[in-house]
Amino acid sequence: MRSSTSTTERIIAVGVPIPGLGLLSYRVPAELPLPAKGARVSVPVGGRTVVGCVVESASEAPPATRLRDVREVLDADAFLPGHVVDLALWVGDYYASGPGDALAMAMPPSARTGRKTSFRTARVAEAVPANELTAVDPPGRERQRAALDRLRASSVGISVKDFRSAGVTTAVVDALVKTGFARWRTDVVERDPFDPAVTGVHWTMAPAQSDDRALTVDQAAAFEKLSGAADRATFQTVLLQGVTGSGKTELYLRLAAAVLGAGRRVLILVPEIALTPAVAGQFRARFGARVAIQHSGLSSGERHDQWHRIRRGDVDIVVGTRSAVFAPIERVGLIVVDEEHDNSYKQDESPRYHGRDVAVVRGRMEHALVVLGTATPSLESAANARAGRYQLLTLAKRVLDRPMADVRIVDMRQEFAAKGPDVVFSQPLLDAMRVRLDRGEQAMVLLNRRGFASAVFCRGCGSSIDCPHCSVTLTFHRAAKKLRCHYCNYATAVPSRCAICAGEILEQSGFGTERLESELSALFPSARIERVDRDTIQRRGAMAAVLSRMARGDIDILIGTQMIAKGHDFPSVTLVGVVSADVGLGLADFRASERTFQLITQVVGRAGRGDSRGEAVVQSIYPDHYSIRAAAAQDYRTFFEREIEYRTRLHYPPATSLINVVVKGKTLDRAMADATTLASSIRRSRAGVAIVGPAPAPLSKVKDEYRA
Repeated sequence: MRSSTSTTERIIAVGVPIPGLGLLSYRVPAELPLPAKGARVSVPVGGRTVVGCVVESASEAPPATRLRDVREVLDADAFLPGHVVDLALWVGDYYASGPGDALAMAMPPSARTGRKTSFRTARVAEAVPANELTAVDPPGRERQRAALDRLRASSVGISVKDFRSAGVTTAVVDALVKTGFARWRTDVVERDPFDPAVTGVHWTMAPAQSDDRALTVDQAAAFEKLSGAADRATFQTVLLQGVTGSGKTELYLRLAAAVLGAGRRVLILVPEIALTPAVAGQFRARFGARVAIQHSGLSSGERHDQWHRIRRGDVDIVVGTRSAVFAPIERVGLIVVDEEHDNSYKQDESPRYHGRDVAVVRGRMEHALVVLGTATPSLESAANARAGRYQLLTLAKRVLDRPMADVRIVDMRQEFAAKGPDVVFSQPLLDAMRVRLDRGEQAMVLLNRRGFASAVFCRGCGSSIDCPHCSVTLTFHRAAKKLRCHYCNYATAVPSRCAICAGEILEQSGFGTERLESELSALFPSARIERVDRDTIQRRGAMAAVLSRMARGDIDILIGTQMIAKGHDFPSVTLVGVVSADVGLGLADFRASERTFQLITQVVGRAGRGDSRGEAVVQSIYPDHYSIRAAAAQDYRTFFEREIEYRTRLHYPPATSLINVVVKGKTLDRAMADATTLASSIRRSRAGVAIVGPAPAPLSKVKDEYRA
């Protein structure tokens, strides 16, 4: 139905989940209630119906505009709190995605479909109290009498599932209900992601500890300043730079206790799902059941239930990955962004927001203290601290004055000269691993590249086996006996001959974590070796299970990609090996040196966190590169000064604001032509804006789309 607008019509502004589309105005028919800000509505867009979020009620439409009607009001009250709506609108505007995409990001997945509920329920029987009984004689049959005795002994009732486990059928209970001795009720059963019996995830639940243990001098000084800032209940951002093992998490726990004591709530962000069990487990142990988690690794039902617990106000602390920045928690007094430097906080699809930066904006909107914690601050955060926009607090020493790991850099060019180009492990690293195995200590080995071989090529003509959908070579995965693309997930069997020249000799080049596992298993056959990468943790709970085994000492050598580099605390790890430390330096990314420095610094920090001194062996063909040298020395200041000079000279962030525009097309010529048109338009309309390009993207084709 269409109608002309008038002063008496009820008009609302709605954000719909269509990229790039602004707010749309709709008429609310008289038979429907006027939805509040934050409520969901079903509205027509073109020829389809979508679920949108109300941003403004009783808005004014442009004169003479003919509006379409809202089809259904899905929520009587606001589904999203007003402050979360405002945050999402800021995200949609700042990251140029449109409001609807950002508002959808703030909802649990099940809510975006328009389903009004997806709670799980259970039938529960309970005994009718004696003062309500209408029946006089108790049931005569033995099974009914036994079931009634069980019901009367239970203060909360017994579910159908529990009755069945005890061998009692529903028919027996129905008979008690029919005679008036019992009754059925329906309970909502929340899916608890902390219950291993339900989820298969074993949380790292340290024993509940009091917070009266003595802090280090650095910790005490930092806590005094942070708690003072929290008490003021005003917006402030603090960069907490603490070396690995300096006790940042303990500060988070104590700050949370102080903020909760003042009647406000806490939001904790972590970069990876892999870190959530450890961090959430510590908060759960300290603060009990009023801790919720939010991340994409949960089932849809668990995310739904956790989200609604938060929305109802049943939760004081939320721990989650980047999307948890939109959690509907009220009265936030503290926001912690742990490992703030991590690029996992940046979303690669619309809306392309950065969780750290959105957390700062949310803190400003809610007058909260924002703590950015890391051993290796991003250059952006360090520059903000230097400029006075953030306060800088440092933890320069590890707890208990434990020393930092001794680091040795191995020049792999010398290893190649001595042993040939196929060597994977240097002799110093192998010797160090033997020592740890003899002592019963643990080791970790990092290589930030998965698979067995990086490429397969023909010895005859030199051609490689490439992905048909992306401009990359296929990676060989030996366990799966497949060649796989790590961008589009295309997979194929390993051919017997070259598709170009029919040559029968196919060689492998490069190596990944699977190759490391194979070689170490052959070198140390009695060692307990496990691997952590995207290939090994696809099954739900697999990552948490590996980390639990590592914590129990059931693993001697843990091999992995960057997933093992941050946040984990294993006191028995005394050796860290870094294979191909320079693997990221060749990427077409102005942050390549920064990410190399951060990754090495973080993983080296896993060694020596217990009573025994740690050691790290870093293998590189560029042993004198400043990022590797500074990381080995755990010297952030030297790295920052060198890197910020490079960024300033070449006009890269944080010295300059930069927008990266990717234009996609069915052919590279089409993508380049469209990019050229866009660049010309910007040059004409935006004085003072410098434009570089267009040029083919470093990865010029992904999933059959060409990119400029």
